[in-house]
Amino acid sequence: MITPGLRLEEITPRNIDAALAIRVRPEQEFAVSPVVKSLAEAYVHPGTAWPRLIVDGDRPVGFLMAFFDIDWADDGTLIRSGLWRLNIDAGAQGRGYGRFAVESVAAEIRRRGGTELYVTWHPGEHGPENFYLGLGFRTNGETVEGETVGVLGLG
Repeated sequence: MITPGLRLEEITPRNIDAALAIRVRPEQEFAVSPVVKSLAEAYVHPGTAWPRLIVDGDRPVGFLMAFFDIDWADDGTLIRSGLWRLNIDAGAQGRGYGRFAVESVAAEIRRRGGTELYVTWHPGEHGPENFYLGLGFRTNGETVEGETVGVLGLG
């Protein structure tokens, strides 16, 4: 059950250990990088990456990292924003935190003037495909590094 204290927090020295402690279920590890890798990528992509800790009350329950206005085709013709990483802690899954994360990223993309939210996922039995499709994402026929590309219209 989601509580009124559910929020996103910027990663700071105060909460970095809590962010690094977020772990998905072992069978899901193939589908998402650990938080430490995401934070390293955020460090080298400071204008693009948007890492946030998902907190319920005073309990960290997940981590997300969005991306804004990346040059998807590396030639200036295709600019996209979306969800780069989503790690919901193993003990916190199935309580709506993933939905909250996607809705939060969608709201931020809208705030910045965007109309679509992109995500990629690893196909597989324990992957997040059904989660994303259940939220309304649709595949667009693309794959990137073996991952399926999905898009959610925000209009």
